[in-house]
Amino acid sequence: MNKPLLRGLYAITDERLMTEKNFLFKAEQALLGGASLIQYRDKSGDKEKRLHQATALKQLCEQHAVLLIINDDIELAHAVQAHGVHLGKEDASIRQARQQLGPDAIIGVSCYDQLDLALAAEKAGADYVAFGAFFVSPTKPEARTASLELLTTATQQLHIPICTIGGITAANASTLVESGADMTAVISDLFFGDDIRTTASHIARLFS
Repeated sequence: MNKPLLRGLYAITDERLMTEKNFLFKAEQALLGGASLIQYRDKSGDKEKRLHQATALKQLCEQHAVLLIINDDIELAHAVQAHGVHLGKEDASIRQARQQLGPDAIIGVSCYDQLDLALAAEKAGADYVAFGAFFVSPTKPEARTASLELLTTATQQLHIPICTIGGITAANASTLVESGADMTAVISDLFFGDDIRTTASHIARLFS
């Protein structure tokens, strides 16, 4: 089975910016604006809430023909039959995720500002890698900064899609797309703003 094209706006949910009442509404606004992937990211530790929201989000993604990725949690990704999982340095290995989720699952890996991590992830079977933060991030203000030079070098050495993350907005995303990013992951500029759909549309159009 050929895996779907990984390109475009990658919306990431945030429990601090989305209440239980407006969670699905905000997520759908991002999808209506043109997000091609959405990642369910919730650090609350509330397993019941996480399962409920991820299940509902999977149904919403199916309605809009958009990919759902689960942050960090292989078990949750398996439970809701998400399209894949995104792993950080403290999470399970690519091998573990592949064994549990199967050959068709999309596995993304955070590589921060380190090209060697990305090259190793590609070799281990990752489907995409993520670099960042490229700008000051309201979500992770302490994150190390990744450079445009890193992005340019990565596009020359990697053969899998590259996602950029960290402080990305409708105003600065074009710089990353022009430098070779296949995806831009956006959290605060989408879900903290008043017009999620318009913001999503602006960023999504950069990839067309």
